[in-house]
Amino acid sequence: MSATIAGPDGRPRCRWCAAAPEFLDYHDTEWGYPVADDIRLFEKLSLEGFQSGLSWRTILAKRENFRAAFAGFDFRAIAKFTEGDVERLLQDKGIVRHRGKIEAVINNAQRACELVAGETSLAAFVWRFEPDAADLAEPQTASTSAASVALSKALKKMGWRFVGPTTVYAFMQAMGLINDHVAGCAIRGAAADARAGFTPPGR
Repeated sequence: MSATIAGPDGRPRCRWCAAAPEFLDYHDTEWGYPVADDIRLFEKLSLEGFQSGLSWRTILAKRENFRAAFAGFDFRAIAKFTEGDVERLLQDKGIVRHRGKIEAVINNAQRACELVAGETSLAAFVWRFEPDAADLAEPQTASTSAASVALSKALKKMGWRFVGPTTVYAFMQAMGLINDHVAGCAIRGAAADARAGFTPPGR
């Protein structure tokens, strides 16, 4: 089976983006492009945590609801959430109502505030774990990597939750720390060009 599939414009794309209509735009405009914004990085880590045991389609379809429920993923605001907010979120039918995952986002927001107080930014910390291309497997043949294991361990050591190596690997794929668009995908080159013109924070 080919690793690519023709998109509506006839150009090849990673096969997974044909699994749902909403995946195409996400694949073409977001997935694999480098991100330096702390809020977007925190959002993605949070959403990947919510995805654990579920499909990305479920989470992507609810993304705007998650943003509304979690203060736009401003971790400084979320860090102040109370037990009352947890109960409110458990009643919100627009998101995934899982107490452990909801509490993890609040905990992680507090940990993010601590991290930023000791670093220049969450982005500067995360991009420290960008792997060398030579250390990566062929695109989309792995679910973890040495870099995702290292970042996962570092976050867990600081008290973050729902940040296992597989969750972190998916985060790194999406946020451009790893270009996992398959060879032949029309977007792989665009993502690579974006990374070439990107200066990681703190470097």
